Formats: sequence, structure tokens, C-alpha cells
Amino acid sequence: MIGGVRPWVLGVLVVLTALGVSAVGAATSALPAPQVAASTPVTGNVTGPTVLAIDGTAGYHINASGGPAFSSGGLPVGNVTFYASIGAGNLTGVSISPEEAAITGGHAYPTTLRVGATAQLVTINVLIASTYLKQNESINISYNVYVVRPYVVAATIVAGTGATVLTFPVQVDLDGNPVGTVSVPTLTPGQSYNLSFDYATLGLSSGEHTFSISLAGEHGLVSFANGASVYSTTFYITGPAPDYSLWYLAGAVAFFGVLFIFGTRVAARRRGALRK
Repeated sequence: MIGGVRPWVLGVLVVLTALGVSAVGAATSALPAPQVAASTPVTGNVTGPTVLAIDGTAGYHINASGGPAFSSGGLPVGNVTFYASIGAGNLTGVSISPEEAAITGGHAYPTTLRVGATAQLVTINVLIASTYLKQNESINISYNVYVVRPYVVAATIVAGTGATVLTFPVQVDLDGNPVGTVSVPTLTPGQSYNLSFDYATLGLSSGEHTFSISLAGEHGLVSFANGASVYSTTFYITGPAPDYSLWYLAGAVAFFGVLFIFGTRVAARRRGALRK
């Protein structure tokens, strides 16, 4: 069942300190009339990834402006608040946090979307309320996120028996373009690490594609077994499904593995440093 934005009841409590009837009456007559807020419409948006891998997590920003909460000069005089909920065919493992917050200072508010193991369309539903004194205006906006079965880039990393390798990054490229980075933790002699990177997409064009992993930017003590700093694998796509909605539900997975051997090169450099 697709969840909706639940109704909210806002209560305002005003506390006055009594200074005497005559003093209060005089002060009240001297107060200026409340500032009239602008009549600009309430606007808002959600920004973040439109495609997310199953069991994934991503950050989304919610922003809003306009309405009674802003004066005729564009200055904030009231409150802008958002209320978020999730719509999806299967809500298991799907959530957004926080579900409610105030937007202040013109800065977008960060939220976190978590999705489950079902490939489906997830909709972020947001009610934005702009309030000042007794004035209240609101709008509803939505943002679609496609949850897909990703391509999986996998590799096994093995440290040599004579050296400890400190943490280092591995860059993942698709067809020569960076698509992500994986951080490899410190490895003690002989220890292995299973690297995995999920690439979420609605589909790739037909033809050959190449995933590459590279060691650019690491500390210079790591190489592949053949001494190279890049390892690549090429795979062929026969063509995307004619209906992308079916394509992302079907998903696709591409695996490859590679053995990293650091031993001789890393150990040699560390022994040289110790003699100094």
C-alpha cells in the first residue's frame, strides 16, 4: 500500500506575563501592526539519485521557499516545515529519515532514503507547509527513485605474506568514466579482502562495455600481479529491453574477479625503509 502524508495538527501556545491591566492595554495600543507576509507561492524540490541499488542507502535534500513564511522583501518571518513519507508496492525495508523537519536559512535539509531487496519504483512524497501567524499555505511534491538490481564489480585482494598494507582506495570506471570508489582496509600479511561495488543503472546501450579498477591515488606500494595499476574486463550487452520499466525489474549482474599480489614489491620497500 502506498503511504500518504499523514495529517498534522499544529498548536500554538502564547504565554503572557501580566503587568497590570492598564499597563498591558497601553502597551498593546502602542504595538505596530503585524507585518504582512508576501503572497509569493510556496515552492519546493527534492534532489538526489534517481536510480538506487537494492538494499541501498542514499542521501536526498529537501528544499522549500515562499508563502507566508517570507516577507515582501524575501526575509524569513515564519516557519517552513516538510513532512515526508514513502510510496512503494513493497514497503519492507523502505524508509526515509527524518520524516519531519524545519527548513531554515534557505538551506536544503538532508534526509536518508533506505530501500529493501525489491526492485521497484519508490516515490518520496513531501508535504511542505509555510506558516506565519494565522496564515498557512502548503504544497505536495513527489520524487521518483528506481530501485534496481545492479551490476556488481567484484574482486579478491590478497596481501603478500611479508608485508602489511595500509588502507587505500580503488577507483571503479565504466567505459573510461569514473563511477565510484571503494576503500580497502588495512591488510595484514596473508590477509584477503573481498571488494564489491554495485553500479545501479536503468540499462546500458547494446555493444561492448568495460569495467576497470585502478589504483590511482594510493600510497604507491600496491600493484596487480602483473605490476600494472589497472585491471579491466569487457562484457557485451545484446540490447536493452524495449520497456525500461521491465529492464530495471529484471536487472542484470556482471561479475569479475582478480587476484592482487603485493608481496615482493611491498616487502622490498618496507625492508629498505627499515635499514635507514
